[in-house]
Amino acid sequence: MKKILSNDYLLLIFRIVVGMIFIFASLEKITNPAKFAENILNYKLLPDIFINLLAITLPWIELICGLLLLFGIRSRESSIIIFTMLMIFTIGVFIAVLRGLNIDCGCFGTLMAEKIGLQKIIENIVLLIFSFIIILSGAGRFSLKNIS
Repeated sequence: MKKILSNDYLLLIFRIVVGMIFIFASLEKITNPAKFAENILNYKLLPDIFINLLAITLPWIELICGLLLLFGIRSRESSIIIFTMLMIFTIGVFIAVLRGLNIDCGCFGTLMAEKIGLQKIIENIVLLIFSFIIILSGAGRFSLKNIS
């Protein structure tokens, strides 16, 4: 485990993967908040009063955290936010699967319609692991904060 935590190349790959996924996931949701609100509503987990606010703000948080992570700026902080979001998303998908809902995850807006299920849970767990490693290790040496 110590080799993983100290491998700057591996940390860079984790940052790029997680950052790009969150950047890509945010773009369609930013441009189409009504559709994203519909996706959130389909989970039937939140009161309707919170749906629009969440549909408008969450994609911007994803974009900002993804960009910061990609460039290695405030990597730990961004990863903590992403880790928290991923935990919530994973729990939401898990609950929806247990309830037998056959819905799109809403992860990438309308660009990639993905049904919820075990595959989505596994994908989120992998991203959780990557994020957790970044939380423990930081950005590594390949980041904008290390440019002199």
